[in-house]
Amino acid sequence: MTGHTGFDRMIKENKLTVGLTMPIENHGHCVPTLERQAERAQLAEELGFTSIWFQDVLLEDPTFEDPATGQVYDSFIYLTYIGSHTTKINLGTAASVLSLRHPLRLAKEVSSIERLFPERLMLGLSSGDRRKDFEGLGVDIMRRGELFRESYEYFNRVIQEEFPSIQSPLGQLDQSNLVPKPTKRIPIFLTGYAQQTLDWVSSHGDGWMFYPQRAEKQQALIQEYREKSETNNPGFYKAFIQPLSLDLSNDQEQAAKQVKLKLTTGVKGLLNHLQELESIGVNHVMISLSGSTRPVEEVMKEMGEYILPHFPPHEE
Repeated sequence: MTGHTGFDRMIKENKLTVGLTMPIENHGHCVPTLERQAERAQLAEELGFTSIWFQDVLLEDPTFEDPATGQVYDSFIYLTYIGSHTTKINLGTAASVLSLRHPLRLAKEVSSIERLFPERLMLGLSSGDRRKDFEGLGVDIMRRGELFRESYEYFNRVIQEEFPSIQSPLGQLDQSNLVPKPTKRIPIFLTGYAQQTLDWVSSHGDGWMFYPQRAEKQQALIQEYREKSETNNPGFYKAFIQPLSLDLSNDQEQAAKQVKLKLTTGVKGLLNHLQELESIGVNHVMISLSGSTRPVEEVMKEMGEYILPHFPPHEE
């Protein structure tokens, strides 16, 4: 996908950019306080982070591996609030649970956001994995893959076509039209496999969000994804995005240590790690500072000085 300002600032072949996940706060597994989030988003934009990302979590679930409720507020409402306090940093969802959102309503919401903040929205879509959210909405979690495919087709038709004729288990459209339509096609990033096959994932969307793993394994997966994407969409470059949970040490020389999904390292080790990710084909990293042992603004400024000049937004 080219010709979209936000996408082009974030994605370029063989290059890496860096974003942050909301909330920008070291809250661990506790519910975040959400203090000074607008100011921290402004700081992220000033320092050169390319994007900020919002989770889609409905309910607090103490039995879930991550019991906290994302950034607590509804993702689209909070994204709109933060967007109004910034000017150009991308606003991404990581990821909106399509299996739990009616595609017509979703299309209305994201089209409105695109008109309010032109070419800044990056739409991550997932099938969901939080059982309590499915139970609360009366949706069978075992049907989430089927619901994802049905909703994805419905969403794309209603957001792209003028007066589409749609007959779907999710609803019918006849002599009616979604307004507003986005002025530019909104970039879509599928998350995980969304209960689909890699062939399906590589055939749809503008990129893929996948979880971190060993470099050689990630490189092989990226290569397979890109090969399938080229077969299904010749000449169309698909982005690859991954998250990174970071605890940046005060000691700039501290060697990188990975425990589960959390990377503890000094700034030099972080630079080496990100350069390795760039070399294997990762285009964008979404960094979470929720497990940071240092004040997040201090970490952000250190990254702004030593890291982001190596991975700046792709400005014309």
